Amino acid sequence: MRRAIFFDRDGVLNEEVGFLWEVEKFIWVDGAREAIKFCNDNDLLTVVVTNQSGIARGLYTAREVDKIHAFMQRSLAQIGAHIDAFYHCPHHPEFNGECDCRKPKPGMILKACAELGIDPAQSILFGDSKRDIDAAQAAGLRAGIFFTSENNLLDVVKLSVKKFLHVDGKE
Repeated sequence: MRRAIFFDRDGVLNEEVGFLWEVEKFIWVDGAREAIKFCNDNDLLTVVVTNQSGIARGLYTAREVDKIHAFMQRSLAQIGAHIDAFYHCPHHPEFNGECDCRKPKPGMILKACAELGIDPAQSILFGDSKRDIDAAQAAGLRAGIFFTSENNLLDVVKLSVKKFLHVDGKE
């Protein structure tokens, strides 16, 4: 079983701009690309789990979400980094009913664990809302870390990985 770092997307990896479907509006949070590279370099899978209710609302399509994720991968490749997998929930209870994947439910995390051979007890999640932390707890992750973009994500990831997974890390 592998260890993983789960990231919420909007507000953790990129600046929160409301509903994001245009690549031109994507802005990395300070230290985000470097945090992902740190995880890659230390044999930690990197997985994005993101609620995308804009799809249910008809504001954008899953294809546009995929374009954002492809852009992220191209940007990360410039520094020798990558995200191992992206999971998004396209639902919203007001528009298409309840689902098991929309955080705070753990569906996306559990699916990633099953598909990628991840040990939840040796994995952590970084999120910017209570629903992210609740999803981490419901999935049995070692920790859910509340992150605000006023901090540098690389610094927070390094400290958390050392504390919870006992990884000092390669620079």
